[in-house]
Amino acid sequence: MQEFDFLVIGGGAAGYFAAVNAKERFPNLKIGIIEKNRDVLQKVKVSGGGRCNVTNSIFEPSELVKNYPRGNEFLLEPFTKFGSKETYNWFEKRGIRLKIEKDGRVFPESNTSQSIIDCLQYEAKGIPLFTSEKVTDIVQERNYWAVSTASGAQFKADKLMIATGSDKRIWEILDMLNFKIIEQAPSLFSFNIKNEKLNQMQGLSFQNVEVEIVKMPFKQSGPMIITHWGLSGPAILKLSAWAARDLSLVEYDFKIRVNWIPDFTKEIIINSFRENLEKQAKKSVISNPLFNLTARFWKYICEKSNITEHQKWAETGKKHFQILAENLLADVYEVKGKSTFKEEFVTAGGIDLDEIEPNTFSSKKYQNLFFAGEVLNIDAVTGGFNFQAAWTGAWHVANGLGF
Repeated sequence: MQEFDFLVIGGGAAGYFAAVNAKERFPNLKIGIIEKNRDVLQKVKVSGGGRCNVTNSIFEPSELVKNYPRGNEFLLEPFTKFGSKETYNWFEKRGIRLKIEKDGRVFPESNTSQSIIDCLQYEAKGIPLFTSEKVTDIVQERNYWAVSTASGAQFKADKLMIATGSDKRIWEILDMLNFKIIEQAPSLFSFNIKNEKLNQMQGLSFQNVEVEIVKMPFKQSGPMIITHWGLSGPAILKLSAWAARDLSLVEYDFKIRVNWIPDFTKEIIINSFRENLEKQAKKSVISNPLFNLTARFWKYICEKSNITEHQKWAETGKKHFQILAENLLADVYEVKGKSTFKEEFVTAGGIDLDEIEPNTFSSKKYQNLFFAGEVLNIDAVTGGFNFQAAWTGAWHVANGLGF
């Protein structure tokens, strides 16, 4: 049986960060990491298209928590002690130069996630790592935790941390330990829309749109892209995160309303139509895009509004104006399903936060048991926020071990 002072189950961002910070704070501890897969830090590797969106430049905790559909109140106090600013400084102090992009996302200057992986693995030197070990049982003995794996390995730990992400097997084990588990539901997914003419415009992107879910109180704005299966991009992903549970209940069968040009009011739009009618009466409507829209999309929206290919402004009246304005400001689509990016898959759900002590991310029910990362009922929108929750929880675990 392998014996440890502090044992981490889960070789991802939270697990590694807790282990290396515990090593730094308590250099004499015997620390170990167990990982079910052959490779560690897999989400770190693929995040941000392989660049690793480390965190976000929102440094004020009260603003930072606004990006967490689940866990915002719980995270407020932890963020005041170790938030995005502290994460930024932690990596920079260890030689990883970071950069802040226009949208606030933080990446390594190297533009590769390998920089973050190398940093964490360097800091973890000397910490035993057990890969391809699937945990099958976790038992609290009189004064230690006993962990068994599918290979027959046995581990003993004075203090145990679980950072296994959305691993159903671990949640089942925790359920047997009488933890309240909030049922998982996918978050951060794109919308499947079977609309041939829309799908034909795949690759077309918009800097800012507004999207709302019909008959639900969810609305988001931001960049969006048309794909061959429907709609994606930050606006859609944020919307999916906030509405994750509600959309799960309707089995991802719902309607959305898209405002393609939120910077323009209906009054401005109608007046623009009237002005074209007066000044460019003989010009083709479809051939003269308005509102900074591409010729391709303008043609699509005109045809959807029953404006024919050679129709002139002189032949276009109030009825067409109203339909065209409606399709620009409140374009309705039926969504039938979702598409997730498996590498960056995020779930809503996990251990109920009422069971966790926010100062140390420890269990209120069991002594010397800690949690961080996606195993908790915490999730965020895109932009480095999910990693930030992992770094924050892991740091609090490392600093709350009490050795």
